[in-house]
Amino acid sequence: MLRFALHDPLSLVLWVLAILPAIVLHELAHAVVAYRLGDPTPRYEGRLTLDPRAHIDPIGALMLFLFGFGWARPVNVNPYHFANGRRGMMLVALAGPLANVTLAWLSGLLWEAMLWLPGQGMLGGIGPAVREFFVLSLRVNLWLAAFNLLPIPPLDGSRILAGLVSSRQAVALARMEAYGPLLLVLLIMSGVSQLLLQPIYRILQMLVLAGRL
Repeated sequence: MLRFALHDPLSLVLWVLAILPAIVLHELAHAVVAYRLGDPTPRYEGRLTLDPRAHIDPIGALMLFLFGFGWARPVNVNPYHFANGRRGMMLVALAGPLANVTLAWLSGLLWEAMLWLPGQGMLGGIGPAVREFFVLSLRVNLWLAAFNLLPIPPLDGSRILAGLVSSRQAVALARMEAYGPLLLVLLIMSGVSQLLLQPIYRILQMLVLAGRL
């Protein structure tokens, strides 16, 4: 799970600066892809914005601070507006983790670019903090992408999987939706989720970092 030092003000500030765009861009990506595929629901509900207030769930944010896992406001999507409902839902679901992977890649690229600056460069004394931010942003986004790729309802991974399997298997996955949150909580509380996340995280890290860290 995501961890940060509450007693360290700088760590807390950097963590907030890293997690906020990660969550906002994840949800915005869902909204944009759904809208581009023909569903007006995200526009009607005001989700086509970078304003964090449209995407942050207060209770989910509090859980994230207290326990290291939480949630944002889900983007409501009506698959009946899509030409192909199952494929459309798969693309919408994939957009969120892909946004996080892209942001992780950009963070790694900027971290690497800072290594070429002579000394502290133009950043002066804040150079180390900026480098720490890019590393933190990279890790936060990889973690969010990996977590959401777990094939457990209501996570994005379950909807991606539903778009890849047969119609009958997709129906079976849909029936698990009601039990998904409970299963997810049990996996998190038991620590099993960490075992499932580690290989996904490492694969994404390998793809994004390409030997940078």
